[in-house]
Amino acid sequence: MKRTVLSLVIMAMVIIGFMATGYATNGDNMIGVSPASRGMGGTGVGMPVGPTDTIFRNPAWMSYYDGFHLSFGGILFMPSVKARIQNPMGDSGWQTSKADTFGVPEVGLITQLNDRLTFGLGMFGVSGMGVDYRNNHDLQSAMGRDLNMHTNFQFMRFIPSVAYKVNEALSIGGGVHLAYGSLDMGAVMCADAADPNSCWNAGGGQSQDFGIGAHLAIAYRITDSIFAGLTYESPLSMTYERLFDTNGDGEYEDMSLTQPQEVAFGIGIIPIDNTKLIADLRWINWADAKGYRDFQWEDQWVIAIGGEFRPTPRLALRAGWNYAKTPIREEDGLEGYPMSENSIPDFDSPFGDFNIAFFNLIGFPAITEHHITLGLGYELTDSMSIDLAYKHAFEKEVTSKGTYYDMGACSAGCPTTISAKNAQDALAVGVNWKF
Repeated sequence: MKRTVLSLVIMAMVIIGFMATGYATNGDNMIGVSPASRGMGGTGVGMPVGPTDTIFRNPAWMSYYDGFHLSFGGILFMPSVKARIQNPMGDSGWQTSKADTFGVPEVGLITQLNDRLTFGLGMFGVSGMGVDYRNNHDLQSAMGRDLNMHTNFQFMRFIPSVAYKVNEALSIGGGVHLAYGSLDMGAVMCADAADPNSCWNAGGGQSQDFGIGAHLAIAYRITDSIFAGLTYESPLSMTYERLFDTNGDGEYEDMSLTQPQEVAFGIGIIPIDNTKLIADLRWINWADAKGYRDFQWEDQWVIAIGGEFRPTPRLALRAGWNYAKTPIREEDGLEGYPMSENSIPDFDSPFGDFNIAFFNLIGFPAITEHHITLGLGYELTDSMSIDLAYKHAFEKEVTSKGTYYDMGACSAGCPTTISAKNAQDALAVGVNWKF
């Protein structure tokens, strides 16, 4: 039976692995993958919150679960993303991205091999973002040219993992992260905005790559009611080939983009028999990751707090809060090319500070900060349960100011304000079996 189920799960993982896209919330990372974790603010490092999420958050907690566990689920993401450009040539007003619905799958299983060793396997959509401003002439009016800005970033992790129970209190674990990434960055670029013949479609279309990383974890059950966990996730390097043409020569340039290293620590308590409380703190090192570093992203400290209350043995009610300061910060006095010397190393043509802020806020506005979450779980039978979760990310606005140069109306430089807003709602569902 287990072999049959395992074969079906692996097949499902391969199929859905190329279907995922999302709009993430801690930078371009999702706050959590399973409804149980997401209902409690994206927690799971300091205390086990469910068999499936242990693979992603803290694989050492897999040893906490006996037998065989299987979960299928997905997330429906509904972002509301807006952009605005203001300068002497015009004011676009707030324009809404048409990329407003995304689906993200999750599949996971863990199985106890013996009294000390547990194996896990998961496939999760864990990162992503995207906008679609094609045919939006209001947004384009303030730049004196068509923009047709559209972006799409998808990132999935296939994670085989193991946990070893050292003793009744301590477990260690780890996993190999086999990753698939896909990136599209499309926009119209011009040498002279007043001359349509000097413009070109700079996007090279969707580019894919594969990478590998590692995850190490410790789980410690201090007492029957006090838990603690510590994890490290390595950087994961990708190169997206033939992505973008910065100088209009018809040759699309590559771009390196490394998913950053992370360190997380968490604690959890069971104050009374039917209640769990958990708090995780996670550091995401965007500032040293290729690509994100070039686009001037700042590190994040993610605070995740969650709780679960069981009014009956079969019903779990959950709530949580997640906060991380946006990695894209407001800036002033930005200079556009050719006045700025800053550039993206992989690009042939210099990408000034103004252009970096422009692509961050218009193309990749990963700026949400505060999230509240609600969830519930219900055991339909002794072997089957269902989890639901809802997340709301409150609207966050980031504005940067600088000088835009081209060979047309702004040849001497136009003071320009670029703004982005991002709010999100998401629903998650998961069905779980245990044998």
